[in-house]
Amino acid sequence: MEFKIAELQKYTPQIGHLVSMMNYARYTTLQAVKGLNTEQLDFLPSENGNSIGALLLHMAAIEVGFQIEVFDKRRPNEQESAEWGAAYSLGNQGRQQIKRKPLEFYIDKLNQVRNTTLEEFKKRNDGWLYQERLWDDHQSNNYFIWFHVCEDEINHRGQIRIIRKMLHSS
Repeated sequence: MEFKIAELQKYTPQIGHLVSMMNYARYTTLQAVKGLNTEQLDFLPSENGNSIGALLLHMAAIEVGFQIEVFDKRRPNEQESAEWGAAYSLGNQGRQQIKRKPLEFYIDKLNQVRNTTLEEFKKRNDGWLYQERLWDDHQSNNYFIWFHVCEDEINHRGQIRIIRKMLHSS
């Protein structure tokens, strides 16, 4: 793997840069969870905390949410909300529902979701990235929204690294 922000084949220049950043964030996330077993993925660092497994599924859920909002231009339907709701919201629902899965389950979900994003990016151009839209009651654009997906993953990867250190000290 190359560690560069670069233009990538099949994408317009700025989308290629964004994909480069998203690829690196994902690479480091996968490195942070490498070798974890189900018990470690389910470990709760505190009564109100989130497990590593829940954080991984949350990353996928956030990306699915933005796929629906940005690519499909709609809100999640009942089926999507049922499938992704616990992972999107986390909290008690996440602690109750997201457990007893092997690492491969979470990696498969992350890969499936990312593959959809990458296929959608191939259909778009740099002008689309800069199209303005309202997001969370703020003026935004598609570039910022997909940067936020990357930023959210990086934030939760930091939490994962802390939880992993807790596992080794207990």
